[in-house]
Amino acid sequence: MGKFYVTTPIYYVNDKPHIGHAYTTVVADIFARWHRLIGDDVFFLTGTDEHGGKIQKSASEKNKTPKELVDENSQKYKLMWEKLNISYDKFVRTTDDYHEKTVKQFIEKVWKSGDIYKGEYEGFYCLPDERYVSESELVNGKCPDCGRDVQKIAEEAYFFRLSKYKERILSAIKNGLIVPEKNANEILARLEDELKDLDITRKSVSWGITFPFDKKHSVYVWFDALLNYVSALDWPDGKLFKEFWPADIHIVGKEIVWFHSVIWPAMLMSADLPLPKRVIAHGWWTVDGKKMSKSIGNVVDPMEMSDKYGVDSFRYFLIKEKPIWEDGDFSEQALKSRINGELMADLSNLVARVLTLAERFDGKIEGKRELEGFIDKKRIEEAFDNYNLYAAINLIFEGIRKVNKYFNDMEPWKLNGNALSNVLYNALESIRIIAIFLKPFMPLTADKIEEKLGINNQSIKDAFFKEFTGKVVRGENLFDKIN
Repeated sequence: MGKFYVTTPIYYVNDKPHIGHAYTTVVADIFARWHRLIGDDVFFLTGTDEHGGKIQKSASEKNKTPKELVDENSQKYKLMWEKLNISYDKFVRTTDDYHEKTVKQFIEKVWKSGDIYKGEYEGFYCLPDERYVSESELVNGKCPDCGRDVQKIAEEAYFFRLSKYKERILSAIKNGLIVPEKNANEILARLEDELKDLDITRKSVSWGITFPFDKKHSVYVWFDALLNYVSALDWPDGKLFKEFWPADIHIVGKEIVWFHSVIWPAMLMSADLPLPKRVIAHGWWTVDGKKMSKSIGNVVDPMEMSDKYGVDSFRYFLIKEKPIWEDGDFSEQALKSRINGELMADLSNLVARVLTLAERFDGKIEGKRELEGFIDKKRIEEAFDNYNLYAAINLIFEGIRKVNKYFNDMEPWKLNGNALSNVLYNALESIRIIAIFLKPFMPLTADKIEEKLGINNQSIKDAFFKEFTGKVVRGENLFDKIN
C-alpha cells in the first residue's frame, strides 16, 4: 500500500461555486477514489481561501463583515461538494486558527533564512485576481489574465526573495513538475525574463493574517493561501505531514499555474521542504461557445445541473467531454446527448437487459470465461498514471460496448439451459467488473450496479472473472432517456 496526497486549489469565497470549481474538484475526487480503489492510503484536501482585498470590498458592498461573508460562502462550497459526492478528507479554511498559526510559523522560518526584507512596492495590482502585475505584462493597460482594470499602487511592503530561487525553479519545471508540457513551456518562457522578488504584505488591506514582524501589515493573500497544503497536514510536526508530504498532485486551473509552480516551490525551497511531485494544469470551460459571465447570465450552476440531470450524469459529462488539459464547452444539449447515448443506450440498457434475463433464470449461473479481458485493466492503470482521466473513461466504455456486442451476438433470449447460463455468466461478471472501474467516476452508479448484483465492497483486486455468487435484482433503470 502506498500513500497518495491530492489537492484542489482553495477556492476564493467572494461568490458561489460554478462549473470550473466543480470540474477541478471532481477531477481530484476521481484521482482520490482511484487510489483508494487500488489500496493506497489517501489524503484528499480541498477548502476555501478567505482573506484579501477582494473579500474586504465584496463584504463592504453587501453590508456584511468579511467574516460573515466568508462563513456564508464557504458553506456553499461544502454543500456543493456534498451534492457532487466529493470524498474529501479535510476542508481547510484560511480563517481557521491552525492555518493562521502555520502561516506565521512559516514566515518566521523564511525570515530566519534571510529571504524576507523591507522595501517599497510601486506597480500594478489586479484586485479580482489578487495578483501583482508588472507593466510589461499589461495587455492594453489591463490584467493579462482577467482583462479587467488594475490599480496602480505605491506602498511600504515586505518582500520575499523569489529571484534567489530562479535556477532551482527552472530545474524543477524541466524535470517534470508541471503537466502538461505546453503549460510547462509557458512558464519556462515567462522565466526567461527577470524574476522579481515578491511583495508579500499589504498595508492597505486589513482583512488578512497579521504579518508577524510588523503589525501594520497583513500577509499577501497568495502567500497565505498556498500554505494551506501544509497547514492542513499540521506542519511542521504533525503525523499527517510526516506521512503525506510532499503532495503527489496539485490539481489547478491553468490560470494559476504560475503561483503553484514558481511562487509555491520557492517558498518551500526557502523553508527547506520537499516540492510537490506534480502540478496538473487543466483547461477552462466555455458555455455554448461563450466565456462564462454573470452579465451574460450563462454561468453554469453545478447544483442545478445535478438536480436536473443527476449527479453521476454531470460528473460523467465533465470527464467525457474533454481531456483534462484542453478547454471544453458546456451545453445542456451535449449533456442530454451523453445521457441518452453512452449512459442510457450503452450502460443502462446493458444492465437492464442482462438482469431481466438473469432474474428469471432458475438455476446456478456459471459458464466459460468468454469475455475475460474485455476491459483493458493495464491501459486504464496507465491512463491514471499519466493523469489522463479522459482516456480512462473512454477505455471503460469501450469495454461496455464489447459486452453489449457479445450479448447481442449471442441472442440469449433465444437460449435456455446451459447455453443461457453461459451467456448470463459472462455478461454478469463483466457488469460486476465494470462497476469496479466506474467507482472513481460515477460512485453512485457503481453502488447501484453492485446492489442489483447483490455484492459490495469490491476493490481493484476483484477485477477478474471468478464464480458469480451474487443475487440479481433488476430494479429500476440506472438511467432513463431524456426527451
